Amino acid sequence: MGSNTPETQQLLEQAKQGDASAVERLLTAHREPLRRMIGARLDPALAARVDASDIVQDVLLEAHRRLQDYLRKPAMPFHLWLRHIAKDHIIDAHRHERLAQRRSVDREQSLHVHRPDESSFDWAAQFFDQELTPASAAMRQEMERRVQEAIGKLDEDDRDIILMRYVEQLSNQDVAEALDLTEAAASMRCLRAVRRLQALLLAPGEGPSS
Repeated sequence: MGSNTPETQQLLEQAKQGDASAVERLLTAHREPLRRMIGARLDPALAARVDASDIVQDVLLEAHRRLQDYLRKPAMPFHLWLRHIAKDHIIDAHRHERLAQRRSVDREQSLHVHRPDESSFDWAAQFFDQELTPASAAMRQEMERRVQEAIGKLDEDDRDIILMRYVEQLSNQDVAEALDLTEAAASMRCLRAVRRLQALLLAPGEGPSS
């Protein structure tokens, strides 16, 4: 099983001893990674009506309610436990939206990816030949758009592992544990997903503008 960071482990120990302020600091420290994970997985049509921060708040409230159960039997690192809760809330949000709007959510649309810690271009550019990196803002935006469109064309497994590794920035060990794979299998699955993404980007009409 993977491990928590030293800071998280210390806060968990303090929370186990009944320190309410440690619980608050623990949840606050994981708020932004959760928002990034949720924001990357909301369908654009839903994201236009539902703020990812609202779902984050619901996830943290549930985590607060269930924290003592986790502390008694921590079966996985804390951040992966939060991801499991978040995935259920994302599914519920899409289900409720479909019922409310009486229409299906098209999962083939481009993803609405949030990258508050670095530019979207920096994230997107790594899937292209670095020598082709464009300088103009317009070309950067076009490259980002094409990457997001290509990710939307991947199957669910490939899309999920790309988001886990490159948007959530989970370690290969975390990905392996989250997907119940060996680290070698997780690494190979990620490599294959990246190759499929790059193949889409290199298809006619999908490469970066010259």
